[in-house]
Amino acid sequence: MAVVASIQLLALTPKQSTTGEPTYTKYNNYVIFKQSYHHLITGKDLYILYPQEQFDLYKYSPTFALFFGFFAHLPDWAGLILWNLLNTLVLLLSIYYLPKLTVRQKAFISLFCLIELLTSLQNSQSNALMAGLLIFAFGLMEKQKWLWAALCIILSAYIKIFGIVAFALYLFYLGRWKLSLYSAFWTVLLLILPLLVINTTQLQFLWVSWKGLLQSDHDASYGLSVMGWLYTWFGINANKMAVLLAGAALFCIPLLRFKKYKQFQFRALYLASVLVWIVIFNHKAESPTFIIAIAGVAIWYFSQPRTIVNTILMWLAFILTSLSPTDLMPHYLQDNWIDTYVLKAIPCIIIWAKISWDLWTCKPVEQEVQLV
Repeated sequence: MAVVASIQLLALTPKQSTTGEPTYTKYNNYVIFKQSYHHLITGKDLYILYPQEQFDLYKYSPTFALFFGFFAHLPDWAGLILWNLLNTLVLLLSIYYLPKLTVRQKAFISLFCLIELLTSLQNSQSNALMAGLLIFAFGLMEKQKWLWAALCIILSAYIKIFGIVAFALYLFYLGRWKLSLYSAFWTVLLLILPLLVINTTQLQFLWVSWKGLLQSDHDASYGLSVMGWLYTWFGINANKMAVLLAGAALFCIPLLRFKKYKQFQFRALYLASVLVWIVIFNHKAESPTFIIAIAGVAIWYFSQPRTIVNTILMWLAFILTSLSPTDLMPHYLQDNWIDTYVLKAIPCIIIWAKISWDLWTCKPVEQEVQLV
């Protein structure tokens, strides 16, 4: 699927314009990532528009731009295919690395993510990689591989800053101090890694420029998020920081149930909560971002006994979240309802509330043992 999606993007890219106007590819996000590497090594500002090269801004870290050098030196057809394959395989392998789930459960989790994954691949986005890194981090922590678990989370944070939410998972393990020290190590190492190709002055400038972009970007939109839901449904022009802090408080409340930390089901539910939370409370969330949330929904649903309520919510997510941007959904509904009322986000918001409720109310399972 990753290869076919890549070939589709390459085939649909228009020919070069004869009028001198810039012609953007159908894999513009990949071009943005690729060009960020070239801008990095030539000492340019990563966080300004380059309309002759790409549409839209680069919004990731200087470290991610350096990482993309591997793809930037390849022709677009090869780099795009490998990039989409990387996203797909990291997500797939991370799901199959999850402990205590049967192969059947892992297969259903993978299949449930399939359509949403295609949406991300058709936008040559990094979201499947992001989801895979966070799921891998959980699996590695379950197997006490602290060094590599910390690397996965720090890598996710250098892609999208919301990856730091996964630090909450550290609390469940007696190796939390090792995880914290390893995280500090990887944070510093990845921070200074661009010094391989630029000097300290330029690196400092880029971090300041990135900070400025993120601050200005904060007011740009509501996205397919809780903020977008409040605005489109109720006309509430909510303060984004206030909504974010309220969401963070609700996210943290179940962490007070210290005795539950020894239960795998509780920890798996919290992984699902992390994956959904970082999308629905992201004011810049867009359709391709939802592979992260859908991975959380799949882990929530298929890792526990099924109930009528959970099954209804699962199908609601499949129809409104996964199918809504596809041709299976009538364009009339897409244009007049789904897009207008951010219906793609609604099932994930409801399911996150259900996950939180499950975390607050789940009963003890005595046979579970403390890790480490």
